[in-house]
Amino acid sequence: MSTHWYALHCKPHKEACVAGQLGLHQIEFFYPAYEVRPINPRSQKIKPFFPGYLFVHLELGSTGSAILKWMPGTVGLVDFDNIPASVPDNLITAIRQRVQMLLNGGRTSARFKPGEAVQVVEGPLSGLKGIIDLNLSGSQRVRVLLKLLGERFTRVELPTSVIEPIKQP
Repeated sequence: MSTHWYALHCKPHKEACVAGQLGLHQIEFFYPAYEVRPINPRSQKIKPFFPGYLFVHLELGSTGSAILKWMPGTVGLVDFDNIPASVPDNLITAIRQRVQMLLNGGRTSARFKPGEAVQVVEGPLSGLKGIIDLNLSGSQRVRVLLKLLGERFTRVELPTSVIEPIKQP
């Protein structure tokens, strides 16, 4: 049998506790989180990128899902019709790379200013030009005004990773 990645659903605010337990059981896991400086010194200083979820890498045939379902702080593996849903390896790799980029001071939505000319460089809208309308609060997304149909501008919300500023000569 081979190992796969699975999403493990945790009870609210128990991700760090579950991560510790997975380590004790020697189960490989991925807990993407970042450090914050809260106003209240008693509140959590580590926040998960995916609240309520961790990723575990294991062979279900030998480990079984019961240990994960009954582990304190967990709800169980994410499943569909009682069949645990595996997460593709390339998706975990992409999440790791994106989290690392963000932790190393990657792009933030504040990089773009309202009124700035941009071009979409990835995805189905690639090649279209537009104007930044709004930086969306608390996320890596912006609202862009794109000319999609004739002369009318259409508001489109996009991740900052798929747009680049247009270089002015």
